Amino acid sequence: MTAKPLRGWRVLVPRGGKWGDGVAADLRTLGAIPIVAPLINFASADDGPALANAIHELSDGQFDWVVITSATTVDVFVGQGAKIPAGTRIAAVGETTAAALTLAGYQVDFVPAVDNSARGLVKEWPKTAISGRVLVPQSDIAEPNLVTGLGALGLDVQFVAAYRTVGVPASDAVRADVASGRIKAVLVSSGSVARQIAAQLAPLPEDTVVACIGPRTAFDARAAGLRVSVIADYRSAESLIAALVEHATPDGVE
Repeated sequence: MTAKPLRGWRVLVPRGGKWGDGVAADLRTLGAIPIVAPLINFASADDGPALANAIHELSDGQFDWVVITSATTVDVFVGQGAKIPAGTRIAAVGETTAAALTLAGYQVDFVPAVDNSARGLVKEWPKTAISGRVLVPQSDIAEPNLVTGLGALGLDVQFVAAYRTVGVPASDAVRADVASGRIKAVLVSSGSVARQIAAQLAPLPEDTVVACIGPRTAFDARAAGLRVSVIADYRSAESLIAALVEHATPDGVE
C-alpha cells in the first residue's frame, strides 16, 4: 500500500463533530482532500419528560441493562447527569460507542465481538441475560429492530427517544461539487445520512464512489436509491477508510 493512496481524492464527509473531524484528519494523512459538510444534526428529544423519567428510573436501579447505540446518546446521558448504578449492566453496540462510554466514566459490560450493529448485538446477546428489564435510548427515528429483537429473546424492553435526528441543508458549493463530479467519494456513516444524501444530492455522478460503514448502512443506502461501491467490514471509521483505500488501490499500487 502506498503512503498516499488517496492522493488528490476529494472526499465528502457528511457528518460533523468529533467523528467528522477525526475522519477528515485521517483522510488528509492518506493524501485525500476531505470536505466536511454535515447533512444531519442532533436536537433535544421532543418528549423531555419521558427521557427524564427513564433516566430517573435508570439511576434508581429499575433496569437490569441499558443498551447504548451511539456516542450521541452518551453525550445526552452526560448532559443529563445520568447515573448508572453498579447493578445495571451496560451494553454498547460497538467499540466506538464503548470508547465514548468509557471516556465518560461508564463501565461497559458487553460489546458484540463480530457484528457491531443492532442485529449483531441481538445475535450475540449473552445467553445468561435473557430476562430482566432493558432500557434502549435511541434517536427518534431509530428502526425498531433492536427493541423487537431483544424483546423476542424474552427481555422486557423500554424504548425512549434520547434525541432527534434532523437534516441539515447542504451548501450550494457542496451540491455543485457533487453534481460536477469533483467529489470523488462520499462516506455514508448511517441510514439517516444515506437518506439525506439521496434527498439533497442525488442523482450522484456514476463515477462517484459511495462508501458505507457496514452492511446494514449499505442496505439502507440502496433502499434510499444510492449505488453503493464500497462496504466496510466493520462499523468503524477506521474500517470505512481502509475499505476506501482498498477500493482506490486494488493492486496495492499508486
